[in-house]
Amino acid sequence: MTDRLILITNDDGVNAPGLMALKERLARVAHVEVFAPDRNWSAAGRTRTFHKPLRLDRVRLLDGTVGHVTNGSPSDCVSLALLGLLKTPPDLIVSGINPGLNTGQDITYSGTVAAAMEGVRGGIPAVAVSADVGSDPAESPDYTVGAEFAASLAAFLLEERPLPPGTLLNVNVPLLPAARIPPVRLTRLGGLAYSNYVVKGEDPHGRSYYWISGDPLTQTSDAQTGTDIWAIANGFISVTPIHLDMTEYSLLERFQGWETRCWLNEA
Repeated sequence: MTDRLILITNDDGVNAPGLMALKERLARVAHVEVFAPDRNWSAAGRTRTFHKPLRLDRVRLLDGTVGHVTNGSPSDCVSLALLGLLKTPPDLIVSGINPGLNTGQDITYSGTVAAAMEGVRGGIPAVAVSADVGSDPAESPDYTVGAEFAASLAAFLLEERPLPPGTLLNVNVPLLPAARIPPVRLTRLGGLAYSNYVVKGEDPHGRSYYWISGDPLTQTSDAQTGTDIWAIANGFISVTPIHLDMTEYSLLERFQGWETRCWLNEA
C-alpha cells in the first residue's frame, strides 16, 4: 500500500458488483475512495446536473467499508469529489466495472466513460473499465479478470507511466473461459458497436409509446483490424487512449478560407 489515492465511481449504482470487485483489487494498490450514484445511469453520457441541488451521503458499502453516494450522474459524482468534497485530490480515477462493453463510436453514450472524461477535464488521469459478462441471467457476472487488470494498470500508471493531460484509457475485457488470461492490445476506436431500433407499443390509455433499444453488432474476428472491436472479437483486452480534444485537425488546413466563401456578409 502507498500513500496514493484512487477515486472510484461507476454508472451502475453504488451497490453494483462490478464496483465492489474493482474496489477490492484497487485497495491493494492504493487508498480508495468511492463516490458513486444512488441508481443506474447507464447510457447517461456526460450528463451534468445544473437545474437542481445534489446531495452527498455517507453509505455503508457491501464490503462493510464507508463510501459516498450521490443523487447525481456519474459525471456529477466526479465533479463533486474534485470540487472539494473529497478532501485530498486523487492521483487517479477509475470508473467501472461496467457490465457490458463500451467500444467504438458508441462510447459517447457511456456513463462509465463519461465519468473518466470528467476526471480528465478536472486534470486527473482516468481509466474506464468495462467487461463482457455474457447475457445469461442465471450466471453471476465474473469481474475477476477486469478487476485484476485494472489494478495492474493502475499500479503501472501511478508508478511508471503517468498519462498525458487530457487523456484517459478506455479498457474493455472480453468474455473468456475462467482459466484463460487474455493478452492485451493497445487499440484505436472502432466503428458502430451496437444497432439501434425502436419498439412501438401502446399504453393502457391507448397512447403510443416508443422504446429505443439496440443489440451488439456481430463482428468477425478480422473486422476493423487494430480497433477495440477487433481486439474483443479476437479475445484480447482492449486498451484505447482517448483524448478530450476532438478537433479534426486535418480540416483546419483543408478548409482554410471557407469562412469568407460561406459567410457572404463578412466584412
